[in-house]
Amino acid sequence: MSEKGADGALIEAGRLLFAGPCDFIMGAARANQLPEGDLVEVAFAGRSNVGKSSLVNALTGRKTLARVSNTPGRTQQVNFFVLSQKLMLVDLPGYGYAAAPKAHVDAWTGLIEDYLRGRRQLKRVCLLIDGRHGIKEADRRAMEVLDQSAVIYQVILTKADKMSPTALQGIIEATKAEMAKHTAAYPTLLVTSAEKKQGLEAVRAELAVLAEQK
Repeated sequence: MSEKGADGALIEAGRLLFAGPCDFIMGAARANQLPEGDLVEVAFAGRSNVGKSSLVNALTGRKTLARVSNTPGRTQQVNFFVLSQKLMLVDLPGYGYAAAPKAHVDAWTGLIEDYLRGRRQLKRVCLLIDGRHGIKEADRRAMEVLDQSAVIYQVILTKADKMSPTALQGIIEATKAEMAKHTAAYPTLLVTSAEKKQGLEAVRAELAVLAEQK
C-alpha cells in the first residue's frame, strides 16, 4: 500500500518489469570491485534484519534470489542483480549491527559510502525501516549519509503485518514527519509486508518509472 497509490498503468508496468528474468551478476567486497555499467540502479539499504532480503525476494517472486537469514550482518558485500535487462537491483550490507566486530562495521560503512559517492547511474536508494519500531538512531545516521551524498532515497516500512492498524498509522505519521526534515528523502512513503505480499505493487510501480530513465 502506498500513501498515494499507483495508477493501473504503472502497476502493470511494474508487474511486467518484475516478471522478467532477474540474475545475480556479482558481489563486491571492496570499492575497486564495483562494476561499471549504464543500467539504472536502485539500491536497497536498511538495518540488519529489517527484512531487506525478504522484500527483494517478494518483489521478484523468487524465494532465494537474495539470501534470507535470521543472523544479522550476514550480507557483507554489495550484491548486484540485473532485472529484465532494464534495472540493476543492488543489495547493500545491513547497518546498525552492534555485535559485529568494529573492523567489519567500518569496512561495510566505507564500502557503502564509496558506492554512494559519484555513482551516476544510481537513481534511488530504497531505505527500509522496520514498521514495528519506526526510525531508529542507526537509520538517522544512514539518512544523514544519504543527505550528504545527495542521493535520493525512498523510505519503505517493512513488516507492516506485525502490528495493529492503529499502531502502524502512528508509525507512518511519525516517519513522514521525520522524512520532511531530510533534504534527500523522496516524499512518498511506501508500506509493505513481504510475508503478506502487501504494498509490493506500489514498490514495483515506483521502480518501473525509474527503469525508464536514462
